[in-house]
Amino acid sequence: MSRRSPSSLLRALGPGLLVAATGVGAGDLATGAISGSLLGTAVLWAGLVGAAFKFVLSEGLTRWQLATGQTLLEGVMTRLARPVRLVFLVYLVPWTFFVGGSLVSGAGVCAHAVAPVFQTPEQGKVVFGILHSLLGLVLVRRGGYALFEKVMSVCIGFMVVTVVVTAVLLRPDWSAVAKGALLPSAPAAGAEGIAWTVALIGGVGGTLTILCYGYWIREEGRTSADDLGLCRLDLLSGYVVTALFCVAMVIIGSTIEVRGSGADLIVTLADRLEEPLGPAGRWAFLIGAWGAVFSSLLGVWQAVPYVFADFWRLRGVERGGSASACGAVDVNSAPYRAYLYAIAFVPLLGLAVEFKAMQRTYAIVGALFVPILAIVLLVLNGRSAWVGRRFTNRPLTVVTLVAILAFFVWAGWLRLTR
Repeated sequence: MSRRSPSSLLRALGPGLLVAATGVGAGDLATGAISGSLLGTAVLWAGLVGAAFKFVLSEGLTRWQLATGQTLLEGVMTRLARPVRLVFLVYLVPWTFFVGGSLVSGAGVCAHAVAPVFQTPEQGKVVFGILHSLLGLVLVRRGGYALFEKVMSVCIGFMVVTVVVTAVLLRPDWSAVAKGALLPSAPAAGAEGIAWTVALIGGVGGTLTILCYGYWIREEGRTSADDLGLCRLDLLSGYVVTALFCVAMVIIGSTIEVRGSGADLIVTLADRLEEPLGPAGRWAFLIGAWGAVFSSLLGVWQAVPYVFADFWRLRGVERGGSASACGAVDVNSAPYRAYLYAIAFVPLLGLAVEFKAMQRTYAIVGALFVPILAIVLLVLNGRSAWVGRRFTNRPLTVVTLVAILAFFVWAGWLRLTR
């Protein structure tokens, strides 16, 4: 990796920050706050473990792409069995609807809380949700990657600064914070405590959107194996920001009683913060929450059509074959534009569904992707004939991927038996 000036290095960390901005939404805000309210700062270690898990998955994806010149999706479709293609499409479509519905609903509720110009929160959720979806569509379609990156930088700035400052101003017991982050302990509160700890680990840092990083580094021109070191630093910065945000939300939740769920909880949380922090604290938190939700919406609108367009490009490739230039996704192509418009309009139907139900379904559908990704990385990066000896999984990576797989299998069993 060549030497870079501090300013160019900061710019080079952009895709990692995009991962952080896209991976944190209304559900992550709610999960962190409820976990903190129920279990206190003793559960902070779970958020750090979750961020570490997603870093390992993202690093493995990047290693495959830089070693082979193929996106991970291309690797799956050319190296693994043909039925995987249908399974991926069957998974992608409902995921898109549920995550899109969750995000437009969350953006609508947050925007109405900031500007309550409608008679009821339900009206505000619907109107503002539609407006945010259309705004995301326009920014992606007209502004391209450059404008997208700039807007996301502003959103993540609002998100991190306001939420972290809020947590600091609440003056938590910092010794308890350090203990909860560094010394893992069994969760209290019985089965409910275990469930929320599992949710905190599994919910940090996104699910299918992890794939988007491969397309973003393509936009930055990173195609060489020599770029792996920079990508690792880039991803580390993104997941440090993600972990910091998660820790701040748990701290905030631990200082006040939190009730409710999903985007409605964000408004309730802001109202409760007004007592210790005053009106300025309430407004600052709401703006940060809005930044978190809108940045996640914008990231999904911009990047998930890449995934579909790549799938469409690869649909006719036989096992063992190869496609044209990796990551050659034209944002003006019909598949990209079609999926962008679909993700902007079809999820609006979800505004008629209670947010809690939409968020719960999205969480279940999204969680299925992580163990699948762990298995894929164990297989693809486990063969030196495909990635070369330098890029094969190291023993620690294998252990971590197996631990991720075991964790999500256990979490799924726990959910089914509750």
